[in-house]
Amino acid sequence: MQRIGLFGGSFDPVHLGHLLVAQAALEELALARLYFIPAAQSPFKPDNHPAPGAERLRLLRLALAGQATCEVDDQEIQRGEISYTVDTLRDYARRFPGAELFYLIGADHVANLPKWREAAELARMAEFVAIPRPGEPPVCFPQPFRGRMLKGFPFGVSSSQIRERVKAGRPIDHLVPPPAAEAIRNNRLYL
Repeated sequence: MQRIGLFGGSFDPVHLGHLLVAQAALEELALARLYFIPAAQSPFKPDNHPAPGAERLRLLRLALAGQATCEVDDQEIQRGEISYTVDTLRDYARRFPGAELFYLIGADHVANLPKWREAAELARMAEFVAIPRPGEPPVCFPQPFRGRMLKGFPFGVSSSQIRERVKAGRPIDHLVPPPAAEAIRNNRLYL
């Protein structure tokens, strides 16, 4: 059975923590492929206005260049408006019938899974994999969700910290992949 990982998020911008999570997920879950799926707009962050989708997609593609097991999926950006995970999971279930789907989620979002659109359908379609933050305790998945914790490579950096550093004129080298850092500088993103 094919094992496919789905990594949703704003990726605003992508950083090395995201890439370390991807590597850990590929190894720990024995994934055939991992898809990065940037959201157009989170339903839980209606006042948050991420960088334009085209810019976030470009940064992801630069960061993942040469990664044979990772791919960028732009379907949520293409749909526009609010991104609902259930729509994306339905698409993957249709495209990969019989595949085992794993959806990566920040551990801080696990408690809210029952509030996600069509939660019971989500729980049926995929196993959820919580991404821990350094020093945070393990989480329990609410019923009816199946889930596990990712073990490897927790990295204490967030996209909001990166945006703050850029705005303050502080370096982001060693926090984001070099091609993405260069694109952020060249295009004056997050200023």
